[in-house]
Amino acid sequence: MNENGDEPKDIIKLKCEKLSADEISALVISPCCGAVSLFIGTTRNHFEGRKVIQLDYEAYAPMAEAELKKICADIRLKWPSVKHIAIHHRLGSVPISEASVMVAISSPHRTESLEAVQYCINTLKATVPIWKKEVYEDDSSWKENKECFWMKMEK
Repeated sequence: MNENGDEPKDIIKLKCEKLSADEISALVISPCCGAVSLFIGTTRNHFEGRKVIQLDYEAYAPMAEAELKKICADIRLKWPSVKHIAIHHRLGSVPISEASVMVAISSPHRTESLEAVQYCINTLKATVPIWKKEVYEDDSSWKENKECFWMKMEK
């Protein structure tokens, strides 16, 4: 099934620069795949009735990257036909309407790539140590990710 030396690859990036849908999509395109599924998580302008100005993200990169590699390995076990996986997460300040996170996955058929993208973003939010601060007009607040498994264990 490996045509033209197109070895499966996992591309993980944590970066402060603006994320690009074109860039991440190009990383996963393969001649043997008929599907590329893409998730883009953006900064919205409100939360619980409060005006959000921006989001600020922080991470301990070595730990976050290790967790993202585990997610890629899990995806490959659950969906063996997945070809390429790319996960980009922005760090630092992310203005309204800009992307905080992007996931792109290719596979021969759409079902596998769509399911794998959903699994990837849900697992990322639950397990990867990336912290988010919401900045409002008058103050800011570090947000607990409701899906985060270690926060559930502490309660």
